[in-house]
Amino acid sequence: MGRSKNDLWVGLFVLIGLGALVFLALQSANLLSLSFQPTYRVTANFDNIGGLKPKAAVRSAGVVVGRVAGIGFDDQRYQARVSLDLDSRYHFPKDSSLKILTSGLLGEQYIGVEPGADDKNLASGDNVTQTQSAVVLENLISQFLYNSAAGNSPAGGKGASADK
Repeated sequence: MGRSKNDLWVGLFVLIGLGALVFLALQSANLLSLSFQPTYRVTANFDNIGGLKPKAAVRSAGVVVGRVAGIGFDDQRYQARVSLDLDSRYHFPKDSSLKILTSGLLGEQYIGVEPGADDKNLASGDNVTQTQSAVVLENLISQFLYNSAAGNSPAGGKGASADK
């Protein structure tokens, strides 16, 4: 009887430990966000969202003020449509702008909110029109290579000898 009681306690301890490990793994991978704050949902359209993922952070002044609720495609405008759940304790003016930013050089992407100056605040169901798409590293590299290749070639007969 004593051995089975010890086995039960050891088994319970192991299950609690495994549950804690799973919780920490999901939390660190940003796959689990436990927030019991009420939220309001706003949407925004972007030309290019890069590697933005659902549940990515929405930050203002470095503080997490919400999460990306979902990402879809608007086939009328041919743009990405992003839904954001913002904590209701944070209020932003209607003319606020959204940017897709990256943590560090190659870190995860998040949405940055720059508050505007309007008297009215964003409410549930509003659409933010002032957006700036993600900077795609491959596009920057190709522009740099194209510009450097164009700068090295003679243009308009420059470089021809004036001795003639």
